[in-house]
Amino acid sequence: MSVEVNNETTYDIDGREFVDLVSFCLEQLHISSAAEVNVIFLDPDAMAQLHVRWMDLEGPTDVMSFPMDEMRPGTQERPTAAGILGDIVICPAVAAKQARDQGHATIEEMLLLAVHGLLHLLGYDHAEEDEKKEMFSLQRHLLLTFLASRT
Repeated sequence: MSVEVNNETTYDIDGREFVDLVSFCLEQLHISSAAEVNVIFLDPDAMAQLHVRWMDLEGPTDVMSFPMDEMRPGTQERPTAAGILGDIVICPAVAAKQARDQGHATIEEMLLLAVHGLLHLLGYDHAEEDEKKEMFSLQRHLLLTFLASRT
């Protein structure tokens, strides 16, 4: 799998951790080993520009996803074909504020946002309550399983 991490902020980001997380999730979701995805970290001003341009909403947000090939999860018997999943864009400054408000570390918030963004790339949504339940349950499972695998 090709997972690229680009940090365009002053935050100290361990790119390897995000490569490992996204690769783990892609493997769990039976995505082709030839799939490509980018994780980009932006400052609030740059994130606010994307938020206005693509969502017509003011101010920076925590995470945005930009799907390319509209890939969906595969199965063990039928993994997906190769393709470009797209970009996950995270704003560490917003993540840091959310982490403080929720009483956990910024890295935990950013890892959660990376999984959240990846699931959006794969067609998951949370507009409806049943969709939200499915997406958030899978998001939690993937993140906890990844973290458990690293201990």
